[in-house]
This record gives sequence, C-alpha cells and structure tokens, in this order.
Amino acid sequence: MMTVSGSPLRRALARVGAQEDLNFLLTNRLPRRLATRFMGWFSRIEQPLVRDFSIATWRLFCDVDLSDARETRFPSLHAAFIRTLRPGARPVEADPTILTSPSDAILGAHGRIEAGRLFQIKGLSYRLVDLLGGDAQLADAHEGGTYATLRLTAGMYHRFHAPHDARVESVRHIWGDTWNVNPIALKRVENLFCRNERAVLRLRVTEAGHAVTLVPVAAILVAGLRLGFLPEGTVLRRTGGRTLPCTTRLAKGDEMGWFEHGSTIVVLAPEGFTLLPGLTEGRSLRMGEPLMRLPAAARPE
Repeated sequence: MMTVSGSPLRRALARVGAQEDLNFLLTNRLPRRLATRFMGWFSRIEQPLVRDFSIATWRLFCDVDLSDARETRFPSLHAAFIRTLRPGARPVEADPTILTSPSDAILGAHGRIEAGRLFQIKGLSYRLVDLLGGDAQLADAHEGGTYATLRLTAGMYHRFHAPHDARVESVRHIWGDTWNVNPIALKRVENLFCRNERAVLRLRVTEAGHAVTLVPVAAILVAGLRLGFLPEGTVLRRTGGRTLPCTTRLAKGDEMGWFEHGSTIVVLAPEGFTLLPGLTEGRSLRMGEPLMRLPAAARPE
C-alpha cells in the first residue's frame, strides 16, 4: 500500500500540528461530544469510496502500519481502527515475574504513587481517588505503588490485552468528557484523565494475588470502549456507573477489549512493583513487551 508519510502535504500538516496553540484549538475547542458521535457514525460507513477516502485521510494525518493486521482489506474505517493482528505479530513476554504492556503505546508519565497523587505530565499532578471515581479504598491499595501512563496514538493497534495471568474482579464505567489526551492537551487541562470518560478494571494477578488496576481513558473521536470479556450485550455506557462484579480468568496476552480510536491506559500496580530499567518517557512499547517487575517475594519459584 502506498505510503504518504514523506509527502509535502504530510510534512505541512505535521508543521501545523507542532504549533501547540493551534493544535489545542483544532483538537479541543470544538464540540467534542458531537465530533465523537459523528466519527462513530461516519467511520462505520461501508461504501467503498467513503471507506477508501477515510482510510487515505487517516493515513495522511497519522503514522499507520497495517502490515501486521490479520485482514488485508477492510469494509470501513472503523474496521481498520479496531483491526485484529495476524498470529505471532505481538510476542508476549512469558516470564511470570514480568507484568507486560497491555497495549501498543507511547510511555508517558510514570513513577511511584505518593500521597495519593500521580503525574499527568511533568509539573502537573492529579489525585488517584479522582481518577478512580471516588473509590478511596482502591486508591489506598495502590499507595506507594507504581503507575505507568500508556498513550495509544490514532494510528496504533487499538486493542488491549491482559498484562499477566489474572482474574478480572470488577468493572466500573465512569462518564466524562472527551478531551484530547496528547501532550499538548495534558499541559493545558488540569485533571484531564479524571475529567474524561473511562473505565476502572480491577484485576487480581493469579500467582501472588496482587491487585492491579487498568484505567482505559477515552478521548476525542473515541466512539466507544468495548470489553470482550463481559457478557454479550453489555453496554458500558448503560450501566449507570455501577460496579459490575466479574469472575473472568485471563491468561497473559488474552484480549480484553479495544478502543475505537487512540486513547490512554493508566496501569496501577501496588507497592513492590517496579518499572523495568531503561523505560523512559516517550519510549514506544508494543503489547506484550515487559513493563513492570513483580515484587521479589511474590515471584513464583
């Protein structure tokens, strides 16, 4: 498939996108919910001309690599967004002492959870209890632990997977806004992740019983967040913010769900987990690559 990554138009668009004030204006100062609903509808149109134009436009604005997709043709832009991968495209680190990245992503703010706060971006923090929708008990369970912010760009593989052999204990959907989650917006909008629509997925690592929490955060143009392990027909946005008990068991690397555009996952681990050496902000990760190491005392023999 022809690439447009080096075209003059693509370079001109990149220069425009690099102008922070203009980027923020174009991607945030518009009716975000309306734009998101429109994208949800438009991206599903299966008319060939619309599909081809949509995918070409997407590739013009984003770095998109479809070479590892299971399918070679897509009926719509939406189908390309939520593509599955061909077998073996994402090897998963098998070491049981390792918690893996649940998605393809760019590593953002990360570190230790101290006094109940995490960094959104350097110099700007937010309260963990706010991210978790007021669940103080869960926030306390992660005090002193490690967090990692994983940003999925619009062109990336949009599905996310279990970071370890685990049991899903509960799911809670939290309504919110759809601010862009790129670094430009993160510098300008306080408590951004706590404002956006999100879900709180509580996991229990099988071997040691540690509580690990994933918080997928929606963003502008994200028409939905889907969780494949929930009973068929469950629509998160219709659950009214209730905590849904769950007993689903997943093996490391099993698919959990997908975003319908780029977004963010905040990974929360308890005290004793450590980020892998060499992982720095801005580093690109692929699903299944090492992210954190389990506490030494909890590692299987």
